[in-house]
Formats: sequence, C-alpha cells, structure tokens
Amino acid sequence: MSAAQYLSEGREFVDASICKYLPEEATYPESIHKSMLYSVLAGGKRLRPVLVIASAEAVGGNRQDILPFAVAAEYIHTYTLIHDDLPALDNDDLRRGKPTNHKVFGEAIAVLAGDALLTQAFYLMTHSGLMGAIPPERLLQAAHDMTDAIGTSGMIGGQVVDIESEGKPIDAETLEYIHVHKTGCLIKACIRAGAILSQANTDQLEALSNYGEQIGLAFQIVDDILDITADESLLGKDIGSDVDKGKATYPALYGLDKSKRKAEKLVEEGITCLEIFDNRAEPLREIGRFFLQRTF
Repeated sequence: MSAAQYLSEGREFVDASICKYLPEEATYPESIHKSMLYSVLAGGKRLRPVLVIASAEAVGGNRQDILPFAVAAEYIHTYTLIHDDLPALDNDDLRRGKPTNHKVFGEAIAVLAGDALLTQAFYLMTHSGLMGAIPPERLLQAAHDMTDAIGTSGMIGGQVVDIESEGKPIDAETLEYIHVHKTGCLIKACIRAGAILSQANTDQLEALSNYGEQIGLAFQIVDDILDITADESLLGKDIGSDVDKGKATYPALYGLDKSKRKAEKLVEEGITCLEIFDNRAEPLREIGRFFLQRTF
C-alpha cells in the first residue's frame, strides 16, 4: 500500500471517531464547542494520529486498541495550529483553506478552544477505561512522554526560540534546535506512543525513536521549502509568511537546493533505522518517502 493510500485510509479511520470524544457543538456554552469542532473538522492529513497507528502496527499492535490516544494526538496538533495562527504569534488568516479560528470566533474563544483541545487530549490519553487492552503503566508512560514532547523542553521551547529569533541572524545549531523542538518532538512522540502502547521492546522503541527524530526534522524542512515554492490554493495556508516575518528557516540559511538534499538525507537515514522491522513497518517507510514527494 502506498503512503497516500495508507494515509487516506488512516484518516478515514481517525475521522470516524474524531468527534466522538468531544462535546456536541450545541452543548452549552455553544461558542467554545463550535470553535473546537471548527478547527478539528477543518481537514488535514491526520498525519500525527496515523503515525501513532503505523508505529503500533509496526510492532504488532491493534489500531482499535490505541484509537483514543491517536485521536488525542490530533487534538494536540489542532490546538497548536489554533494558537500558532493567533495575531500574537504567526498572525495568519488562512488554515487548511479556511479562515483561521480567531478570524471566525475571535481571539479569546480561539485561545480557549486551543486550551480545551489540549485538556481533552490528556483526558483521552490517561483514560484507561477507553483503552482497556493497554496496561495502565503503558498509558502513563506514553502520556508522560507526550507531555515532555510538547512542553518547554520540546515544542513550546522550540516555538519560543523561533519567536525570539525572528528577524535576527542565527547559526545552524539554533536553527536545528527550533525545527527539532517546535515540530520534530511531537512527531517523534506520536511514533513512540504507538510503540509504547503496543508493547514494543527496548530495541524496537529505540529504532522507532531514531526514525522519528530524522523524519520529524525532515518534515519541518519540507514545510520551510513549501512556504516558498507551493501554491497557496493547494497548500491551504498563507504562503511566504516565513519570509515576511524573517523566520529562521533552512532555505533562508542554506538555500533551496541544499535544504532539499538535507531533507532527502534525513528521510534516507530514518528509513535505515527501520531495518530491524519486517513489512509491518512498510507504512512508516512509505510515509517518510511521502514527505519528500510533497515538494520534489
């Protein structure tokens, strides 16, 4: 199965339950629930929950058993998008081809919708009743891992350095820190989560962690490239905003050609990390290659 097919099938699987764990929009107070659902249902590839699933299946796990955790990963991702788009951060008007959350519901509700999605994610990740086939200690380990990945030692730390670096000359070390932390840490945590929840052994978890590190950085480099080269109508968000804001990006520091070669090398190294796995890890290999197809 190709990456596009696997992602499409995985997106359908996740989307069938994406609203199951959220209040209906008519639930009082309606404004916050409408705002949450607006962004959750705005589209997207559901890459992060699909990575949770693919990693689980690579070690012999069952996708149904870990579905709530996978859905939680999408809630976390959606919260980051809502907050990233706010005027205080990236000040974007378009996300997934639609007006950003704060443009529809106002800044205050958008902030609270992001907060609510993050809170609901942790409600799901720690809900042993919804994932009865998973040992509670594995749920705790995966949730703890996710917490570390999106806090100040992970995603938020990367976002802070990204904001503080705008319009300033930066070195390669700082650029890599930003990209690894603001994007790569969540991708890696999703891959680790599927493995942890599905009883991965030490060698399997280490291999998948290394794979996650490589493709997490590659994904953000490709995003940098797309901000310059993509068609806005196809990408579904504002194009050129990184350049306008003086953001720290790989093309800005290395140029497009060298950035593409770097992404290719990272994906190649990531796929090599999966050598200990059989064909159950093929979706992860294909997803790595798919990252490059977004641009090249």
